[in-house]
Amino acid sequence: MTGTVLSKAKPMKQPEDPADTEAGASRSERVSALAQQHGALVTLVVAVIAASLSFDTFLTADNLENMAVSSAFLAVVALGMTFVIITGGIDLSVGSLFALGGVLAAWGSQYGTAVALLLPLAVCGLIGLVNGLLIARSRLAPFIVTLAAMLGARGILLSVTDEGSKTYLVDKDTFFATLGQGKVLGIGAPVWITLALFVAGAVVLRRSRFGQYVYAVGGNEDAAALMGAPVARTKITVYTLSGLCAGLAGALNAAWLVSGVTILGSGMELEAISAVVIGGTLLTGGFGFISGSLVGVLLLKVIQNVINQIGSLDSAYQQVVSGAFLALVVIAQTWLGRRRRVL
Repeated sequence: MTGTVLSKAKPMKQPEDPADTEAGASRSERVSALAQQHGALVTLVVAVIAASLSFDTFLTADNLENMAVSSAFLAVVALGMTFVIITGGIDLSVGSLFALGGVLAAWGSQYGTAVALLLPLAVCGLIGLVNGLLIARSRLAPFIVTLAAMLGARGILLSVTDEGSKTYLVDKDTFFATLGQGKVLGIGAPVWITLALFVAGAVVLRRSRFGQYVYAVGGNEDAAALMGAPVARTKITVYTLSGLCAGLAGALNAAWLVSGVTILGSGMELEAISAVVIGGTLLTGGFGFISGSLVGVLLLKVIQNVINQIGSLDSAYQQVVSGAFLALVVIAQTWLGRRRRVL
Protein backbone atom coordinates (compact mmCIF):
# COMPACT_ATOMS: atom_id res chain seq x y z
CA MET A 1 0.00 0.00 0.00
CA THR A 2 1.47 3.18 -1.09
CA GLY A 3 1.11 6.37 0.93
CA THR A 4 0.60 9.82 -0.34
CA VAL A 5 3.42 12.26 0.35
CA LEU A 6 2.16 15.68 1.26
CA SER A 7 4.54 18.58 0.69
CA LYS A 8 4.37 21.74 2.74
CA ALA A 9 2.96 24.53 0.66
CA LYS A 10 5.21 27.61 0.32
CA PRO A 11 3.61 30.91 1.13
CA MET A 12 3.01 33.06 -1.91
CA LYS A 13 5.19 36.18 -2.16
CA GLN A 14 3.11 39.24 -1.66
CA PRO A 15 3.46 41.89 -4.35
CA GLU A 16 5.23 45.06 -3.30
CA ASP A 17 3.02 47.93 -2.38
CA PRO A 18 3.50 50.68 -5.01
CA ALA A 19 3.13 53.28 -2.29
CA ASP A 20 6.04 51.76 -0.32
CA THR A 21 8.19 51.61 -3.43
CA GLU A 22 7.41 55.22 -4.26
CA ALA A 23 8.09 56.30 -0.69
CA GLY A 24 11.45 54.50 -0.69
CA ALA A 25 12.42 56.10 -3.97
CA SER A 26 11.35 59.49 -2.65
CA ARG A 27 13.47 59.06 0.49
CA SER A 28 16.50 58.02 -1.58
CA GLU A 29 16.01 61.00 -3.85
CA ARG A 30 15.85 63.36 -0.87
CA VAL A 31 19.01 61.86 0.59
CA SER A 32 20.80 62.28 -2.74
CA ALA A 33 19.64 65.89 -3.01
CA LEU A 34 20.75 66.67 0.54
CA ALA A 35 24.14 65.08 -0.06
CA GLN A 36 24.58 67.12 -3.22
CA GLN A 37 23.50 70.33 -1.52
CA HIS A 38 25.20 70.01 1.88
CA GLY A 39 28.06 67.61 1.24
CA ALA A 40 30.57 70.45 0.98
CA LEU A 41 29.38 71.92 4.30
CA VAL A 42 29.82 68.61 6.08
CA THR A 43 33.29 68.25 4.58
CA LEU A 44 34.16 71.81 5.66
CA VAL A 45 33.10 71.11 9.26
CA VAL A 46 35.15 67.91 9.34
CA ALA A 47 38.18 69.68 7.84
CA VAL A 48 37.97 72.53 10.37
CA ILE A 49 37.69 70.11 13.31
CA ALA A 50 40.61 68.02 12.05
CA ALA A 51 42.77 71.11 11.44
CA SER A 52 41.98 72.60 14.84
CA LEU A 53 42.95 69.35 16.56
CA SER A 54 46.15 68.99 14.51
CA PHE A 55 47.49 72.56 14.60
CA ASP A 56 47.47 74.88 17.60
CA THR A 57 47.71 77.97 15.41
CA PHE A 58 44.74 77.14 13.18
CA LEU A 59 42.01 78.59 15.42
CA THR A 60 43.97 81.69 16.42
CA ALA A 61 42.31 85.03 15.75
CA ASP A 62 45.01 86.18 13.33
CA ASN A 63 44.87 83.01 11.24
CA LEU A 64 41.08 83.00 11.04
CA GLU A 65 41.00 86.68 10.11
CA ASN A 66 43.59 86.21 7.36
CA MET A 67 41.63 83.27 5.94
CA ALA A 68 38.36 85.21 6.07
CA VAL A 69 39.73 88.32 4.33
CA SER A 70 41.65 86.39 1.68
CA SER A 71 38.54 84.28 1.03
CA ALA A 72 36.39 87.38 0.55
CA PHE A 73 37.89 88.36 -2.81
CA LEU A 74 37.62 84.88 -4.31
CA ALA A 75 34.10 84.60 -2.91
CA VAL A 76 32.93 87.75 -4.72
CA VAL A 77 34.29 86.35 -7.99
CA ALA A 78 32.65 82.98 -7.27
CA LEU A 79 29.34 84.74 -6.63
CA GLY A 80 29.17 85.99 -10.21
CA MET A 81 30.48 82.67 -11.51
CA THR A 82 27.62 80.85 -9.76
CA PHE A 83 25.01 82.65 -11.85
CA VAL A 84 26.96 81.91 -15.03
CA ILE A 85 27.41 78.20 -14.34
CA ILE A 86 23.77 77.71 -13.33
CA THR A 87 22.81 78.93 -16.81
CA GLY A 88 25.11 76.27 -18.24
CA GLY A 89 27.88 78.69 -19.18
CA ILE A 90 31.46 79.36 -18.10
CA ASP A 91 33.54 82.53 -17.65
CA LEU A 92 37.30 82.25 -18.05
CA SER A 93 37.88 86.01 -18.05
CA VAL A 94 37.30 86.68 -14.34
CA GLY A 95 40.95 86.21 -13.31
CA SER A 96 42.16 88.85 -15.76
CA LEU A 97 39.22 91.12 -14.89
CA PHE A 98 40.12 90.77 -11.21
CA ALA A 99 43.68 91.95 -11.88
CA LEU A 100 42.51 94.70 -14.24
CA GLY A 101 39.95 95.91 -11.70
CA GLY A 102 42.63 96.16 -9.03
CA VAL A 103 44.96 98.21 -11.21
CA LEU A 104 42.19 100.54 -12.39
CA ALA A 105 41.00 101.03 -8.80
CA ALA A 106 44.51 101.85 -7.57
CA TRP A 107 45.00 104.32 -10.42
CA GLY A 108 41.59 105.90 -9.89
CA SER A 109 42.04 106.22 -6.11
CA GLN A 110 44.06 109.40 -6.65
CA TYR A 111 40.83 111.02 -7.87
CA GLY A 112 38.69 109.82 -4.97
CA THR A 113 36.88 106.75 -3.71
CA ALA A 114 34.03 107.09 -6.21
CA VAL A 115 36.40 106.88 -9.18
CA ALA A 116 38.34 104.03 -7.56
CA LEU A 117 35.15 101.98 -7.32
CA LEU A 118 33.21 103.05 -10.40
CA LEU A 119 36.06 102.83 -12.92
CA PRO A 120 36.78 99.09 -12.48
CA LEU A 121 33.05 98.36 -12.29
CA ALA A 122 32.42 100.22 -15.53
CA VAL A 123 35.31 98.66 -17.48
CA CYS A 124 34.93 95.10 -16.19
CA GLY A 125 31.15 95.27 -16.41
CA LEU A 126 31.43 96.43 -20.02
CA ILE A 127 33.71 93.50 -20.87
CA GLY A 128 31.20 91.16 -19.22
CA LEU A 129 28.42 92.77 -21.23
CA VAL A 130 30.32 92.19 -24.48
CA ASN A 131 30.85 88.56 -23.45
CA GLY A 132 27.14 88.16 -22.86
CA LEU A 133 26.17 89.78 -26.15
CA LEU A 134 28.51 87.58 -28.17
CA ILE A 135 27.34 84.43 -26.38
CA ALA A 136 23.61 85.21 -26.38
CA ARG A 137 23.15 87.05 -29.66
CA SER A 138 25.89 85.57 -31.85
CA ARG A 139 25.53 82.12 -30.24
CA LEU A 140 29.27 81.73 -29.81
CA ALA A 141 30.72 79.20 -27.37
CA PRO A 142 31.20 80.70 -23.87
CA PHE A 143 34.58 79.00 -23.58
CA ILE A 144 35.94 80.74 -26.69
CA VAL A 145 34.38 84.14 -25.99
CA THR A 146 35.55 84.37 -22.38
CA LEU A 147 38.98 82.99 -23.28
CA ALA A 148 39.35 85.85 -25.77
CA ALA A 149 38.16 88.29 -23.10
CA MET A 150 40.71 86.86 -20.67
CA LEU A 151 43.53 87.59 -23.10
CA GLY A 152 42.11 90.99 -24.02
CA ALA A 153 41.73 92.11 -20.40
CA ARG A 154 45.26 91.00 -19.63
CA GLY A 155 46.45 93.03 -22.64
CA ILE A 156 44.63 96.14 -21.37
CA LEU A 157 46.23 95.58 -17.98
CA LEU A 158 49.72 95.47 -19.47
CA SER A 159 49.00 98.57 -21.53
CA VAL A 160 47.84 100.55 -18.49
CA THR A 161 50.90 99.52 -16.46
CA ASP A 162 53.53 99.86 -19.24
CA GLU A 163 54.04 96.10 -19.56
CA GLY A 164 53.77 95.68 -15.81
CA SER A 165 56.56 98.11 -14.93
CA LYS A 166 54.23 100.53 -13.10
CA THR A 167 52.54 99.79 -9.80
CA TYR A 168 49.90 102.27 -8.69
CA LEU A 169 49.66 102.85 -4.95
CA VAL A 170 46.65 103.71 -2.80
CA ASP A 171 46.87 106.40 -0.14
CA LYS A 172 46.32 104.70 3.22
CA ASP A 173 44.49 107.76 4.59
CA THR A 174 41.65 107.57 2.03
CA PHE A 175 38.21 106.06 2.60
CA PHE A 176 38.91 103.68 -0.25
CA ALA A 177 41.79 102.13 1.69
CA THR A 178 39.47 101.80 4.69
CA LEU A 179 37.18 99.59 2.60
CA GLY A 180 40.03 97.10 2.33
CA GLN A 181 41.86 97.50 5.63
CA GLY A 182 39.14 98.74 7.99
CA LYS A 183 37.42 96.54 10.55
CA VAL A 184 33.88 96.38 11.87
CA LEU A 185 33.35 94.52 15.15
CA GLY A 186 36.86 93.17 14.80
CA ILE A 187 36.21 91.67 11.36
CA GLY A 188 37.68 93.02 8.13
CA ALA A 189 35.41 95.25 6.04
CA PRO A 190 35.81 93.06 2.90
CA VAL A 191 34.25 90.17 4.81
CA TRP A 192 31.14 92.19 5.66
CA ILE A 193 30.85 93.45 2.10
CA THR A 194 31.12 89.90 0.79
CA LEU A 195 28.49 88.59 3.20
CA ALA A 196 26.11 91.38 2.18
CA LEU A 197 26.64 90.56 -1.50
CA PHE A 198 25.98 86.86 -0.89
CA VAL A 199 22.76 87.59 0.99
CA ALA A 200 21.60 89.81 -1.87
CA GLY A 201 22.66 87.20 -4.44
CA ALA A 202 20.79 84.44 -2.61
CA VAL A 203 17.62 86.53 -2.46
CA VAL A 204 17.84 87.35 -6.17
CA LEU A 205 18.51 83.76 -7.20
CA ARG A 206 15.87 82.10 -5.02
CA ARG A 207 13.17 84.76 -4.67
CA SER A 208 13.12 86.79 -7.88
CA ARG A 209 11.75 86.16 -11.36
CA PHE A 210 15.24 86.67 -12.75
CA GLY A 211 16.50 83.84 -10.55
CA GLN A 212 13.78 81.59 -11.96
CA TYR A 213 14.93 82.48 -15.45
CA VAL A 214 18.53 81.61 -14.54
CA TYR A 215 17.51 78.12 -13.41
CA ALA A 216 15.20 77.65 -16.38
CA VAL A 217 17.85 78.59 -18.94
CA GLY A 218 20.34 76.24 -17.34
CA GLY A 219 17.85 73.40 -17.06
CA ASN A 220 16.61 73.46 -20.65
CA GLU A 221 17.17 76.50 -22.81
CA ASP A 222 14.63 75.52 -25.49
CA ALA A 223 11.93 74.77 -22.92
CA ALA A 224 12.68 78.07 -21.17
CA ALA A 225 12.23 79.94 -24.45
CA LEU A 226 8.90 78.17 -25.09
CA MET A 227 7.71 79.22 -21.63
CA GLY A 228 8.48 82.83 -22.46
CA ALA A 229 11.70 83.24 -20.50
CA PRO A 230 14.04 85.92 -21.96
CA VAL A 231 16.91 83.54 -22.65
CA ALA A 232 19.22 86.01 -24.40
CA ARG A 233 18.64 88.77 -21.85
CA THR A 234 19.26 86.36 -18.98
CA LYS A 235 22.60 85.25 -20.44
CA ILE A 236 23.68 88.83 -21.08
CA THR A 237 22.80 89.77 -17.50
CA VAL A 238 24.69 86.91 -15.84
CA TYR A 239 27.90 87.57 -17.80
CA THR A 240 27.65 91.28 -17.04
CA LEU A 241 27.15 90.41 -13.38
CA SER A 242 30.20 88.15 -13.47
CA GLY A 243 32.31 90.98 -14.88
CA LEU A 244 31.02 93.39 -12.23
CA CYS A 245 31.82 90.95 -9.43
CA ALA A 246 35.35 90.35 -10.74
CA GLY A 247 35.98 94.08 -11.05
CA LEU A 248 34.64 94.77 -7.56
CA ALA A 249 36.73 91.97 -6.07
CA GLY A 250 39.82 93.41 -7.74
CA ALA A 251 39.04 96.88 -6.39
CA LEU A 252 38.58 95.58 -2.84
CA ASN A 253 41.81 93.62 -3.12
CA ALA A 254 43.65 96.77 -4.23
CA ALA A 255 42.22 98.61 -1.22
CA TRP A 256 43.41 95.78 1.04
CA LEU A 257 46.93 95.72 -0.45
CA VAL A 258 46.92 99.53 -0.97
CA SER A 259 48.32 98.90 -4.45
CA GLY A 260 47.31 97.53 -7.83
CA VAL A 261 49.42 94.40 -8.27
CA THR A 262 49.60 93.33 -11.90
CA ILE A 263 50.55 89.69 -11.35
CA LEU A 264 47.40 88.80 -9.38
CA GLY A 265 44.45 86.88 -10.80
CA SER A 266 46.39 84.23 -12.69
CA GLY A 267 44.41 81.00 -12.37
CA MET A 268 41.71 82.67 -10.29
CA GLU A 269 39.05 81.68 -12.81
CA LEU A 270 39.85 78.02 -12.13
CA GLU A 271 39.67 78.57 -8.38
CA ALA A 272 36.29 80.24 -8.73
CA ILE A 273 34.94 77.45 -10.92
CA SER A 274 36.29 74.87 -8.47
CA ALA A 275 34.64 76.60 -5.51
CA VAL A 276 31.29 76.82 -7.29
CA VAL A 277 31.34 73.17 -8.36
CA ILE A 278 32.54 71.96 -4.96
CA GLY A 279 29.65 73.91 -3.44
CA GLY A 280 27.16 71.76 -5.33
CA THR A 281 26.45 73.69 -8.53
CA LEU A 282 26.31 71.43 -11.57
CA LEU A 283 28.59 72.29 -14.49
CA THR A 284 25.79 71.23 -16.80
CA GLY A 285 23.59 74.00 -15.38
CA GLY A 286 20.11 74.17 -13.90
CA PHE A 287 21.11 73.37 -10.30
CA GLY A 288 23.12 75.31 -7.75
CA PHE A 289 23.17 77.40 -4.59
CA ILE A 290 24.76 80.70 -3.62
CA SER A 291 25.52 79.47 -0.11
CA GLY A 292 27.21 76.38 -1.54
CA SER A 293 29.68 78.53 -3.48
CA LEU A 294 30.65 80.35 -0.28
CA VAL A 295 31.20 77.00 1.44
CA GLY A 296 33.29 75.87 -1.51
CA VAL A 297 35.52 78.94 -1.22
CA LEU A 298 36.01 78.41 2.50
CA LEU A 299 36.81 74.74 1.98
CA LEU A 300 39.50 75.56 -0.60
CA LYS A 301 41.02 78.16 1.74
CA VAL A 302 41.02 75.73 4.67
CA ILE A 303 42.82 73.13 2.56
CA GLN A 304 45.40 75.70 1.47
CA ASN A 305 45.86 76.88 5.05
CA VAL A 306 46.36 73.33 6.32
CA ILE A 307 49.05 72.73 3.71
CA ASN A 308 50.74 75.96 4.81
CA GLN A 309 50.47 74.85 8.44
CA ILE A 310 52.24 71.59 7.64
CA GLY A 311 55.19 73.59 6.36
CA SER A 312 57.10 70.67 4.89
CA LEU A 313 54.89 70.55 1.79
CA ASP A 314 55.54 72.74 -1.22
CA SER A 315 52.85 75.25 -2.18
CA ALA A 316 52.32 73.32 -5.41
CA TYR A 317 50.57 70.65 -3.34
CA GLN A 318 47.73 73.11 -2.85
CA GLN A 319 46.90 72.81 -6.54
CA VAL A 320 47.30 69.03 -6.47
CA VAL A 321 44.97 68.63 -3.48
CA SER A 322 42.44 71.12 -4.84
CA GLY A 323 42.44 69.41 -8.24
CA ALA A 324 42.02 65.96 -6.74
CA PHE A 325 39.24 67.18 -4.47
CA LEU A 326 37.45 68.82 -7.41
CA ALA A 327 37.66 65.59 -9.41
CA LEU A 328 36.10 63.66 -6.53
CA VAL A 329 33.30 66.20 -6.21
CA VAL A 330 32.49 66.05 -9.93
CA ILE A 331 32.44 62.25 -9.81
CA ALA A 332 30.13 62.36 -6.78
CA GLN A 333 27.85 64.90 -8.48
CA THR A 334 27.62 62.74 -11.60
CA TRP A 335 26.77 59.65 -9.54
CA LEU A 336 24.16 61.48 -7.49
CA GLY A 337 22.63 63.02 -10.60
CA ARG A 338 22.29 59.62 -12.27
CA ARG A 339 20.85 58.12 -9.09
CA ARG A 340 18.20 60.82 -8.89
CA ARG A 341 17.24 60.30 -12.53
CA VAL A 342 16.92 56.54 -11.99
CA LEU A 343 14.76 57.05 -8.91
